[in-house]
Amino acid sequence: MTNLIESAGQFRPENVLRVDSPAPPLEVESWLRGQPLINFQPGNVYIVEFWATWCGPCIEAMPHLVLLQEKYKDSGLEVVPVAAHEQAPTAEEARTNLDAWLTKNFPNLNYRIAFDYAGKMKKLWMDSSVSVGIPTSFVVDRDSHIAFIGSPMQLDNILPKILNGTWRNSDEAEAAEVERINTAERLRREFALKRPIFAKLKPAMKTEDWTTALLAVEEAVAVMPDDVTFRGLHAELLLHKVHDMRAGLPILRQLVHDAIDRKSVVWMSVAIRQLFDPAKDNSHFPLAERLAMGKDLSKHILAANPPQDSGGAKFMSYGAVAQYYYETGNRDRAIELVELALKWLDAEPGPDEAKRDLVQCFLQALANYKGETVCRGDLCSDPQNTSSVILEAKSPREAA
Repeated sequence: MTNLIESAGQFRPENVLRVDSPAPPLEVESWLRGQPLINFQPGNVYIVEFWATWCGPCIEAMPHLVLLQEKYKDSGLEVVPVAAHEQAPTAEEARTNLDAWLTKNFPNLNYRIAFDYAGKMKKLWMDSSVSVGIPTSFVVDRDSHIAFIGSPMQLDNILPKILNGTWRNSDEAEAAEVERINTAERLRREFALKRPIFAKLKPAMKTEDWTTALLAVEEAVAVMPDDVTFRGLHAELLLHKVHDMRAGLPILRQLVHDAIDRKSVVWMSVAIRQLFDPAKDNSHFPLAERLAMGKDLSKHILAANPPQDSGGAKFMSYGAVAQYYYETGNRDRAIELVELALKWLDAEPGPDEAKRDLVQCFLQALANYKGETVCRGDLCSDPQNTSSVILEAKSPREAA
């Protein structure tokens, strides 16, 4: 494995934590759940999971880790999440907030939780493996070596092979590690490109200097054409900030085309929000083209992330898809999709403030669609007049 890994990216084998490396020590400040784990015990397998309460994918992975711990506990598995990225002015405040969050959202966890505000674990594990972003799972095998580094959602296939000892020295493990290293190098290069762009973009967005912001985004798109965040912001600035339809519509058309061509729900979600975000005034768009793009995107989004499927972050796109149906006269379908998005949010633990804001936005759309006050818990919304054009009511078949 070493030769291939050493040739991947720009990594140097002497200072990079990778598959086959001895596991670093556990240097945490405290244990919020479960008994302290001083060191890795030979014969056991550990999932050391880096996560944070503000990280949506991390929270989405937690029920999955609970299931893995239950399923493989008799095979010697121990899940050890490490909260090393909590955001608070002091360690004590971060620890208090984290403890309260766990008590509210996951009161019956079946695994330990470690706390590392000072960043020792982050330096020993994340930084030394050049891992970018969380959640990141490190699987330590029965002889206390690293067997896997990557997303916790990959563990269903890999973990059984680690437990039976067939994974670490396999060709499949080697290929996965080479791919991880190359991906990490790509992300590092992208970060280096983004840093000077964000240095110009963030203050311009804050002061609503749309001309400067647009120049920064155009620079970003030129060097990173596959970054959907910049592609979406490019269309956003042109269409909704500087109101340059002549320049903005071709940008949006290409974004819609690329999103559908990629079959990416994330890309399609970014595109449809430029057209049918209920919070935006889209009355200046050419109506026929806007509805045509909305119909195409809605069809592909619902095919890729169907209402009957319990998975998928439906809040990302269902609000805009619902607005499309509402504006084409299919209020029942619009209401159904918003209620599904709300149901999805109810089932997903997450940062309270961000989740509350999302729920409030969906309640406002629901109140507008129903023409009556709607409430969920202590949140209520009254219907408001909207500038959106509502077409003559059509049957669901026609609107689809």
